[in-house]
Amino acid sequence: MIIYPAIDLKDGFAVRLLHGDFNQVTRYDDNPAHRLAAFAAEGAQWVHIVDLDGAKAGAAQQYELVGEMARAVDIKIQCGGGVRTEDDIKHLLDNGVTRVVVGSLAVTQTDQVLAWLDQFGSEAITLALDVKYEDGLPVPALKGWTQSAGVDLWTVLDRYPSSLLTHVLMTDVSRDGALTGANIDLLSEAVQRRPDLKIQASGGVATLEDLTAAKAIGCDGAITGRALYEGRFTVTEALKAVQ
Repeated sequence: MIIYPAIDLKDGFAVRLLHGDFNQVTRYDDNPAHRLAAFAAEGAQWVHIVDLDGAKAGAAQQYELVGEMARAVDIKIQCGGGVRTEDDIKHLLDNGVTRVVVGSLAVTQTDQVLAWLDQFGSEAITLALDVKYEDGLPVPALKGWTQSAGVDLWTVLDRYPSSLLTHVLMTDVSRDGALTGANIDLLSEAVQRRPDLKIQASGGVATLEDLTAAKAIGCDGAITGRALYEGRFTVTEALKAVQ
């Protein structure tokens, strides 16, 4: 299983949000490239970077910084935040990003995202589906998690054939940044419904046991941020746990 240490960028710094709330920000690094290099030195082969300013503004804000980080450190980067156009995807890929993350458009503009998957290939794009529960069903949350998609997660996934889609990351919004444990029930159901997909666990990872549980149910990867920043475990320990 792939471990994706997370770096969230805001105003040029590495930060973490609680439940995606921009009013609940913890700043960890003044130089995100140093954090990226540290993750690589511990053995990480991938990192997950989010342009939080871009996500909030709905347009890329820190892709130049991401490009600088990609050129400075030999590591594969999965990156998103504010991806809205074909040019956004091209810009990230041209600047050293391996896989681009597409979020709300995966729900609201499915045909466009399907066209991008066809154009760039399934290895170049990850869909990010952030969910809240409504009447017991996981429903994608949009617009900074303030709006409901009005359709459940499984219906959205059904729009994407296995011939086009490979990578999906899923976040239970209620657990994001809260160190309350990954939503294993959600992830397990996703793996069972779509065994053709490579699913990444995101949101709430707090312990090595969360990582091994995600691996046990068939997740292809796991994204972890706050647990690393607060010393609950190291990248090296995480990689060893999921070997």
